[in-house]
Amino acid sequence: MNKQKIIIDTDCGSDDAMAIAMALNDPGYEILFFSIVSGNVHAFQAAVNTLTTLEYAGSYEPPVYIGCSEMLLRDLVYAYETHGEDGMGDIGLIPQRLQVSEGNGVLKILEALEAHEPQEIEIITLGTLTNIALAMRLAPKTMRRVKRIVAMASAGLGTGNVSPVAEFNVWQDAEAAKIVVEFGVPLVFVGWDACLDDAMLSPEDIERLRSSGRLGKFAIECNRQLMEMNEGRFGRPCLDMADPAAMAAALHPECIAECEAYYCEVDTSRGPSYGGVLVDRYFFSGKEPNVQICSKLHADKYKEYIFRTLGA
Repeated sequence: MNKQKIIIDTDCGSDDAMAIAMALNDPGYEILFFSIVSGNVHAFQAAVNTLTTLEYAGSYEPPVYIGCSEMLLRDLVYAYETHGEDGMGDIGLIPQRLQVSEGNGVLKILEALEAHEPQEIEIITLGTLTNIALAMRLAPKTMRRVKRIVAMASAGLGTGNVSPVAEFNVWQDAEAAKIVVEFGVPLVFVGWDACLDDAMLSPEDIERLRSSGRLGKFAIECNRQLMEMNEGRFGRPCLDMADPAAMAAALHPECIAECEAYYCEVDTSRGPSYGGVLVDRYFFSGKEPNVQICSKLHADKYKEYIFRTLGA
């Protein structure tokens, strides 16, 4: 079987870890490497978290390269309240064997695209879009060789999770997201709304994963901080798994319930709507769509994919 080649770009926090483990255990895909960006935590901590996840996943171990440690223009605002100081629930997770590979993640993306046939590689992003935007600025011709970019980005067709209109990954570096949206390659944004409502992991789903074995327990325990926060937000210890939702949409499209193409713009103004993705749902602009917005998943198919890839 010919496996689809992918690169995963991540600011690895606890929900990234679950998504990465899922991808590592899907036999239909080959992860060439991970490029790391700051976002949930600093890039160096995100690299540590990615290496830890690789060791727990029990699959193959692609290289991990650090890319951008700073945003294009803004100072970083880490998501400690969501993922803990280390991004993994502060339960003492560290890699025992693996180390970061030498080389820059942004340059490795460009090298891989040049080394493969055009449209042979897909990129899946789970964090801020800084690495991707920089690669587009450095070598636009090379970046046009990408088959598709699927990003956990935007509020979809709903409300934001860091402001009334903005989702964290876009809000952290809206200037980078603007570059990516305007670049003109096939682009899918899986919105935060895709992991809400019946797609949220219920207490029963959480217990199924936790009791399934070493990997399932890891995937839940590192999300301890998020579960505690969600008891306050949603009234129960559920999990809104944004990055697993994006990974499932990218690798298992049968779980997609709603995904439509729209003309989108990223707000980089210095006001309350900074980081919002304006989705022209009713085609007021008359402009051609430039982003596919995935806003809803089939919860049963999505969760089945999580359980299958995490061994539950």
